[in-house]
Amino acid sequence: MTDTWVPTRALGRSVLLTGLLLVLGVVLGRVDLVLLAAPFAIGAAFHLRRVPRSAPEVTITAGDEHIVEGGQVEAGLTVANPDEIGYDLVVVRTRTSRWLRLEQSDRPFAITVPSDGWASIDLPGEALRWGRQDVGPAAARAVACGGLLTSRPVVTDARGVRVYPVTEPFNATEAMPAAAGLVGAHRSRRPGEGGELAGVRQFAPGDRLRRIDWRVSLRTRDLHVAYTLSDRDAEVLLLLDVLGEVGLPGGVRGNASVLDTTVRAAAAIAEHYLHRGDRVSLLEYGAASRRLRPASGRRQYLTVLEWLLDVRPDPVDTEQYEPILSAHHISSSALVVVLTPLVDPRAADMLAQLTQTGRYTVAVDTLPPGAAPPVRNQWTPLATRLWRIERENVLGRLREHGVPVVAWAGAGSLDLVLRDVARIASAPRGR
Repeated sequence: MTDTWVPTRALGRSVLLTGLLLVLGVVLGRVDLVLLAAPFAIGAAFHLRRVPRSAPEVTITAGDEHIVEGGQVEAGLTVANPDEIGYDLVVVRTRTSRWLRLEQSDRPFAITVPSDGWASIDLPGEALRWGRQDVGPAAARAVACGGLLTSRPVVTDARGVRVYPVTEPFNATEAMPAAAGLVGAHRSRRPGEGGELAGVRQFAPGDRLRRIDWRVSLRTRDLHVAYTLSDRDAEVLLLLDVLGEVGLPGGVRGNASVLDTTVRAAAAIAEHYLHRGDRVSLLEYGAASRRLRPASGRRQYLTVLEWLLDVRPDPVDTEQYEPILSAHHISSSALVVVLTPLVDPRAADMLAQLTQTGRYTVAVDTLPPGAAPPVRNQWTPLATRLWRIERENVLGRLREHGVPVVAWAGAGSLDLVLRDVARIASAPRGR
């Protein structure tokens, strides 16, 4: 018998009963007691003539396809028997993340596995919330030799399932405040090759002949060409406030916490601007200050979704404004969209400082409607009311500093504030 397999209580009772009957038969001189012990001894010897040496192997399977909140998850367990001796019974049980609703995953499964074979258990279900969710760990225990031997528990590591945030439909029709790249879909204020007519001027060396405006040229007797504004891309920086978490997450069909709103809004805004050919970057406002470099295209969109899976509450004990507001991190021509619940006073100071440095800043309020701390005593409702009044004062002071603040409401949430930012950016600046 190997260390993998241990005797069961049934084997212990069989040996005890056989030994007791044999001792009594010899002491009392009764042959019937010896004959009564014979079946137990013969049965145990028969079942133990071939003992398995290998424990069962458990594998967790989970779909690697693109899973979004509310989507279907195809998970399962596979139990293999590498031994030449079959198992009488295998009991398998697995743990799953609370945000993966898998059918019958909360109970053990009893299956039979033949020699040198395998058996599978399907665990279909639904993904309820974004993030890196786990299926497992799973444990299995096999019984062999007529129930006289059992294997030690075999535990396999959990299998991760990536659940991406659901993106609410978002469409911002307003122009970007600053377009700094070489190519893109936004109208720039600089002349160049584009589709937006800027005016007519006299012909100059280097102008293309197809740009000649013959109507104006014949009227003025001089060659004139039509020139256009260049189409350029823009950089959008999504700054995520992760100093704390407010509200209890309820999954895709439940209430949304601050992080839920922040991650889903970030995914929707990034998808919109990346689809238009812009460059998108992300930055966390927290202790770690994780950053995703600006890029464009579908590859960047998939990278953004992967980056958002690791968003966690990341509070800081000290003020960390300088690493985030340095010129090395934020481009002067980027549109900075700050997703914040405006609960921590440092977030309001950060927004004011961003505006003072001349960045095009838009604040998106991610605090869930009706968010309030749990009632602990009779003073909690009064304290919550005072906190809301103070928060409204903070919002008012931010607007006085020129920081547009808008609550996230899906499609069209940023149109009004982007219009204001674009108007301010296009206005002539005093010297």
